[in-house]
Amino acid sequence: RSAQEMKHMESISSLFQGSSLGEYQRPDPKSEREAVAAAGEQPWEMIMDKKHFKLWRRPIEGTHLYQYRVFGSYTDVTPRQFFNVQLDTEYRKKWDSLVIKLDVIERDLATGSEVIHWVTHFPYPMYSRDYVYVRRYSVDKENNLMVLVSRAVEHPSVPEDPEYVRVRTYESQMVIRPHKTFDENGFDYLLTYSDNPQTVFPRYCVSWMVSSGMPDFLEKLHTAALKAKKMEIEVRDYMSAKPIESGGEGKASMAAAEHKSDGTRSPAQLEYA
Repeated sequence: RSAQEMKHMESISSLFQGSSLGEYQRPDPKSEREAVAAAGEQPWEMIMDKKHFKLWRRPIEGTHLYQYRVFGSYTDVTPRQFFNVQLDTEYRKKWDSLVIKLDVIERDLATGSEVIHWVTHFPYPMYSRDYVYVRRYSVDKENNLMVLVSRAVEHPSVPEDPEYVRVRTYESQMVIRPHKTFDENGFDYLLTYSDNPQTVFPRYCVSWMVSSGMPDFLEKLHTAALKAKKMEIEVRDYMSAKPIESGGEGKASMAAAEHKSDGTRSPAQLEYA
């Protein structure tokens, strides 16, 4: 589904790009919303239009929350570097000053899925939030695509801590499309994100925090990828991890039925325990 959404955004990307002369003519808001939303979907509202990315939001039915979507592009780092920087939890502890704790709790060798415990600072005077989520990635070389998906789960080894507020609703999908290859500079990406931070603040306050925090995070992520590119810091290469042998029976600690690949390629097995 994430790959299909990326394909849809690519097909309408001419709406968001200027002509060859560098001119940019903004489409009228109604046609823009209808174009960004796939057929039958609730329309999106653009809330930020920057040089390297555009940010939309739309209400989540039945809640006071929004779902957010970022479509952006970078030309000075490779898709592999950008992808690896997102997956490397140890490196993120260094470049993301909001991280209090970020640990891999469990790993499923059969699917490559990982359960992550993430504790992060929230703006004062709010308590810090903690997330327990499962993430999974796929590198589809045939279709020149990389996908990283995450969603909140519960895990017996990570009970709630009274020091933090547990975020139980969280989903994120990142799709990366290289302009050329995985190891040449340039790619487009699509990030779709939603969570319920369980704040007592009004909806517009939460929306402001997310819409201001998202560009800051993306800029820090981009800077971290640039540092990795310049070899200032070593980042684990998830693309080069050994693939699982077909027919092998890795010990799957998560429910196999819930984590089937749904026809996508099996992710690589990570090389560390």
